[in-house]
Amino acid sequence: MSWMIYGANGYTGSLIAREAVVRGTRPVLAGRNESEISKLAAELDLEFRVFGLDDASVLKESISGMQVILHCAGPFSVTSEPMITACLQAGAHYLDITGEISVFEQAHRLDEQARRADIVLLPGAGFDVVPSDCLAASLVRQLPAATSLQLAFEAGGGPSPGTAKTSVEGLAGGGCIRRDGKLQKVPLAWKTRTIPFAHAERVGVTIPWGDVYTAFVSTGVPDIEVYIAIPPSALAGLKRLRWIQPLLGLGFVQSLMKRKIDRNVRGPSAQTRQDTDAQFWGEVVSADGRSLQATMSTPNGYELTVSASLAITEYLLENDLEGGYYTPSLLMGADFAATLPGVEVRLPA
Repeated sequence: MSWMIYGANGYTGSLIAREAVVRGTRPVLAGRNESEISKLAAELDLEFRVFGLDDASVLKESISGMQVILHCAGPFSVTSEPMITACLQAGAHYLDITGEISVFEQAHRLDEQARRADIVLLPGAGFDVVPSDCLAASLVRQLPAATSLQLAFEAGGGPSPGTAKTSVEGLAGGGCIRRDGKLQKVPLAWKTRTIPFAHAERVGVTIPWGDVYTAFVSTGVPDIEVYIAIPPSALAGLKRLRWIQPLLGLGFVQSLMKRKIDRNVRGPSAQTRQDTDAQFWGEVVSADGRSLQATMSTPNGYELTVSASLAITEYLLENDLEGGYYTPSLLMGADFAATLPGVEVRLPA
């Protein structure tokens, strides 16, 4: 059975490709950069293809014969639509590792088309949003009457270049929460709270994380907020950005910030990934005041992305599934994250 990693020469794509080979699978590597793709393919003794996403007919032909596409080339707000369209036409299941709300929303709108094509659309098959989506689903399973959900995480090790650029792109859009089942724009660093992670308490600030979209699909809970733990000094800086938020979306400002990322961000080393982890917390509350909390510890986010995306890929390759849009917990079950290496979930008894 054939599957492809598109964007295999990127930071996360190459990690996934290397681990896939260790596991004894042989994905086709693909991307735009022929020199980097061919070099990685030669190192891993894998087939490769070189193509972009701007020619629909070339794209469809290039993924022809693939059962699963694991899309790792961001920014997904730009790259996901042409790849999803090609997957719908070529009959390939679509996975990616995004955390962008707009991508989840776009893919969800294509649910009926995916059902007719009998292909699975599952954006967010990595750190964004596998652990938090499963934590949310597990909590709501224990408190089905929940009407509000708060999630939080703390991630160590630093970002990859692609993740850093996606974060920069998101600054201009401000924050996002869900109220009464609908997405609602809020300012940057709109709300703060103390987060009782398993290892320590941290100050958290609201961010437009993918669960604002996906957790509603997974659980039906109408009010959702997601927090990230950050140092107080970073929180102050984030709040100051509110004053120049309209400028953050300007092309030259975006280019300036992304050039700085190109110069300074390389992604965490193998040792850093080994030495750092991530912490999650979640709470659900019902209309009558009942509440439940849970925590989760995982390996470094990039290690989690590798194990989660490969597990979902293998599941799609081995099982005959109904097509449509899925979140991780809807496809794999609320307990999926707990089955991944190094993940520890602490749910209420």
